[in-house]
Amino acid sequence: MSSPALSGIKPARLEDWFRYRYFDADIDVSSSGVQNYSVAEILRIAGVPAPDLTTMVMRDSPSVGAHALRAAIADRFAPGHDECVAVTHGSSEAIFLALAVLVRPGDEIITVRPAYHSLSGIAEALGATVHGWDLDSANGFQPDFDQLARLITKRTRVVIVNFPHNPTGTTLDTEAFRRLLDTVDHHGCHLLWDAACGELTYDAPPLPDPHHLIGNCVSFGTLSKAYGLPGLRVGWSLAPPELITEMVRLRDYVTLATSPLNELIATAVLRNADAVVGPRLAQAAHNRQALRTWLAANPGLFSCVLPAGGVSAFPRVGHPVDVDSCCTRLADEHGVLVVPGSCFGHPDRFRLGFGGDTGEFEKGLAELARFFRAEADRQR
Repeated sequence: MSSPALSGIKPARLEDWFRYRYFDADIDVSSSGVQNYSVAEILRIAGVPAPDLTTMVMRDSPSVGAHALRAAIADRFAPGHDECVAVTHGSSEAIFLALAVLVRPGDEIITVRPAYHSLSGIAEALGATVHGWDLDSANGFQPDFDQLARLITKRTRVVIVNFPHNPTGTTLDTEAFRRLLDTVDHHGCHLLWDAACGELTYDAPPLPDPHHLIGNCVSFGTLSKAYGLPGLRVGWSLAPPELITEMVRLRDYVTLATSPLNELIATAVLRNADAVVGPRLAQAAHNRQALRTWLAANPGLFSCVLPAGGVSAFPRVGHPVDVDSCCTRLADEHGVLVVPGSCFGHPDRFRLGFGGDTGEFEKGLAELARFFRAEADRQR
């Protein structure tokens, strides 16, 4: 039997959706990240002196990442573990490298579901069998640990999760977090912990990075979601040093390294992380309250669990419509961008991002209510 080929990987439906609509939207309430910073804003907040930029020599960076940036990442998320940090082109590259190193044909993988495409599609293309650990909407999208225990077998290689969860916004309390770590550790699996939205929580402090709490853990981070810097394309993984070595060996064949200019800015950002994240988190919390009010004002149109973390909600449309078609019409005819729930396997829902500009978000809410109310009236 021939080996699986990555050329046969499933299309990333989320990226296909964005590819032809993202840059044309008038009102973008689709994103799973906070409002983006401008270059001027981030250089000022992070305190990057202009001479540091203009005198930089554009040579290659180390393939594992600049030491100063690795130290800044470790100091924030895993103090004293610089050797466990690898800098990548966003967390997407980190996820790809970790799965490519760990997964072999015939392995079984468990991933939380609904899921971001990278968390399942790569493993499938590598020949693994992927089982979904379903977050049930009837249970507020809370994880069922009895189901997780039933899914784990002797062939289970990796358990992949992302909390706070994209797109539902659910997260773990400390008891559930500990139970997850104990379950994975007990069975000797690898835990892949996607913490892209880890610093975006509202009712409780962020969870600690689990990399140094259990042995077989790889965690991922990024400046895209909580930091408002997706265009910088800087992410990282925290992993055992021997796994970092294997990931870098694979990276030698693809991206080699990240830009030293991006790493310079990223280092300053992480050294001033609270000043960068704080204002955007406060804005998202304000928008979350607006979301709560909007849901209460439209009980027949939408049902939705209020997100405990992240900046995306996953409302269900309260009357039978073709949500894909509605999302297309919203984008093409009204300039309002959301993400069809079918991109995450839930065709009766859509992803609604509340991390952006407050005025734009409130306009988006008004347009969504107006549109779906008209759809409901049309069916009467």
